[in-house]
Amino acid sequence: MYSLVVMLMILVCFNFIIKQTWHKWQSVLAQAAVAGIFTGAVWPFAVRQSRSQIEMWLSDSQLMLDTAVVVSIEVILQMAFCLLAARIMTSGRLKRSTILAYKILRWFPGVLIFAVLFSLTVFMIFSFPGVSFPVVSWCTGGAVAVIVAAGALGLKKLFPDKETRLELFFLSNVITAIVSVIATVNGQTAVAGVESVDYDALAGVLVLVAAVSLFGWKIGIGGRPFGKILKQKTNK
Repeated sequence: MYSLVVMLMILVCFNFIIKQTWHKWQSVLAQAAVAGIFTGAVWPFAVRQSRSQIEMWLSDSQLMLDTAVVVSIEVILQMAFCLLAARIMTSGRLKRSTILAYKILRWFPGVLIFAVLFSLTVFMIFSFPGVSFPVVSWCTGGAVAVIVAAGALGLKKLFPDKETRLELFFLSNVITAIVSVIATVNGQTAVAGVESVDYDALAGVLVLVAAVSLFGWKIGIGGRPFGKILKQKTNK
C-alpha cells in the first residue's frame, strides 16, 4: 500500500514537470519558484504531523476514496488538455472557446502536487532529526525548485517534439489513474455485488452507450479533418 502511494506521488511529480515543457522558460522558473517557496513555507504545519497520523490517514478508507475522486478529476482535466492540444496541432481554424479552454488547462498545474510537496517536507523533517526545521524545509524547497526547472529543461531537450511529449503526458496520466484506483481503494468496494441482474438498467446503459457512440462517430467522421480524409479516400 505504501509503495503504491509513493509511486502515485512520483507520477504526480512527473506529470507536473512534463507539463512545464509547454511554457516559456520565464514561466517555468516562476512555477518552480512557487513550488520551492510552498515547500519551504509549510514547515510549521509539517512539524505537527507524525508517522502514526500519516499511517492512520492511509488506512482510512473513506479518506482514500475521497482522495481517489480528487485524483480522478485532476486526471480528467489533464487528459482534456492533451485532447485540446492534439486538436490545435491537427486542426485549422478553431473557436475562441476552444483556445480559451486550452490556455486555462495549460496553466492548470494540478492540485495533487501541493499535497505531494507537503508530504515531501514531512518526510525530510523526519529524516533529519536534530536539524533545524526551517533549514531542512527551505533546503528542500530550494532543491525542489532546481529539480522542477532542470527537469522541465531536460525533458524538453530529450523530447523536442511536442507530439511525443503530448503522448508521454497522456500515457503518464493514464497510469496515474490506474495506480490511484489501486492505491486508494485499499480492498474496499463502493458498491456491493448482487446475485440478480437488473435487465432494464442494463438495457438502458447499452442504449445510452450506443447513442453516445453513434453521436461521437457522426461528429468525428463528418467533421474536419477526419471527414475530409475520408472523402479523399473515397474519391480515390
